[in-house]
Amino acid sequence: MPVLEGLWGPDLGMRDSGLGADVGVCPDEAPSPPVWGSLRTPPITCGGLSLALELPALIRQLRAVWRARRGGPRGPEKSQASTWVESEKEEVQEVKQGVDGGSAHLEADGRVNTGHAGVLLVERRGSYPLIDLRILKTSAQQGGVESGTRRKVKRQLSFQRYCHASRLLRGAMPNTPGSLHLLDKNYLGQAAHMLSKVGTWNFDIFLFDRLTNGNSLVTLMCHLFNVYGLIHHFQLDMVKLHRFLGMVQEDYHSQNPYHNAVHAADVTQAMHCYLKEPKLAEQLSPLDVFLALMAAAAHDVDHPGVNQPFLIKTRHHLASLYQNTSVLESHHWRSTVGMLRESGLLSHMPADISQDIEQQLGSLILATDISRQNEFLSTFREHLDNQDLDLQLASHRHFILQIALKCADVCNPCRVWELSRQWSERVCEEFYRQGDLERKFDMEISPLCNQQADSVPAVQIGFISYIVEPLFDEWHRFTEPSSLSHTMTGHMHKNKARWSRLRYANTPSDSQAEEPEGGGGGEVEGIS
Repeated sequence: MPVLEGLWGPDLGMRDSGLGADVGVCPDEAPSPPVWGSLRTPPITCGGLSLALELPALIRQLRAVWRARRGGPRGPEKSQASTWVESEKEEVQEVKQGVDGGSAHLEADGRVNTGHAGVLLVERRGSYPLIDLRILKTSAQQGGVESGTRRKVKRQLSFQRYCHASRLLRGAMPNTPGSLHLLDKNYLGQAAHMLSKVGTWNFDIFLFDRLTNGNSLVTLMCHLFNVYGLIHHFQLDMVKLHRFLGMVQEDYHSQNPYHNAVHAADVTQAMHCYLKEPKLAEQLSPLDVFLALMAAAAHDVDHPGVNQPFLIKTRHHLASLYQNTSVLESHHWRSTVGMLRESGLLSHMPADISQDIEQQLGSLILATDISRQNEFLSTFREHLDNQDLDLQLASHRHFILQIALKCADVCNPCRVWELSRQWSERVCEEFYRQGDLERKFDMEISPLCNQQADSVPAVQIGFISYIVEPLFDEWHRFTEPSSLSHTMTGHMHKNKARWSRLRYANTPSDSQAEEPEGGGGGEVEGIS
């Protein structure tokens, strides 16, 4: 990854964000003669556009402005179609042409291969139909949807995009901190008190979400950006920051029991605790902190509540787009980039810098793919065995941030029992919902998703044994000596023992001897 330290400072130049310098008249348009009469009065303008142009030229200007506002190509190299509105077929074709053996796949050193000839295509919620349970069976069995249903979905999505764009133009975003004034002052006071202890490991994110009226992610991110001085350091526009965070929070599905905005806030709070580890904190640059918090907040954005195998066997468009490789993680990343560009949060930065930030965010988010657990774990273990981690190197710091995000994503068993139990029940509830769908539509039930066979204790024992323990053992080696690491491993062992007692208390005695501890956890693809 290019080293970006030194590029930022308090005197970072702000680029003109107006459209005049970037858009102007289309390059193929000859200068129009003045048409405002003998008095030579100035032409009427609106938003930097001359309203005295002929109608075709004015339409071309408006189209150019629209493409620029939507993050499309600018200047002489403009193409006829904006990257924001390319069809699914074009995206799939570009992925196939540019990716060798997989799509948007990162290497262990943190580099990302976009496979788009330098142009990163992005997604936003509403760009494609969500999983429609009414048409699921038809789609899975026949490989398509009836044309009438397609037209209905297309009309619905067009209306949704119109409403979404209208909210943005009015500057109104639902579920943002603007609604906090409706709360009682006592609630706000308690939330502020909790934020003063946001760096403690027993932070109750469920209580904090209630105190902030469901705005835990936005409130927490704004607080942490202030704590770390990121707003001043990167000269961020507060309006754009709130708009971006509101988009992220809104694009999590609150109906998901587990993969929702509260989970994102919980992972962000855990990442904050890891960034404070003495061995890491002294070496981190502001850019490292910025990337870590942003990736934690958006790492599961627009999660559909089902896992990758489900998307593949139902022939979901995302599985085709990403060639069945890191499907959800690739979607989370590209949705995040779409929101960054739509909000204009990085628009004041040079293009090469903002593009590099987008790539590094992708590298961090893609690292949360649970199917690549062994790959990252073996690399981490090898570094620790050889004692060759040099946190003065940006690439090594980035790798440690990947490991930190992976730890934060699966740290629920390392919390105190009261919090850990809630997360365990939530994730299993999400698994069971997927299993019920698969049973309803006569599909093979995915591992961990059969409520009759996969109990919560069995799922958690397997998850801790095969995923959490190996990862946190190496994290403990890296952070030693660390009081936080000792606390986490202590909670993890206690919680595993408690799940074991609950499991065998509810298991018939004749099967206890047959089923080893950790059973039911050999498959972990359900957790993403």
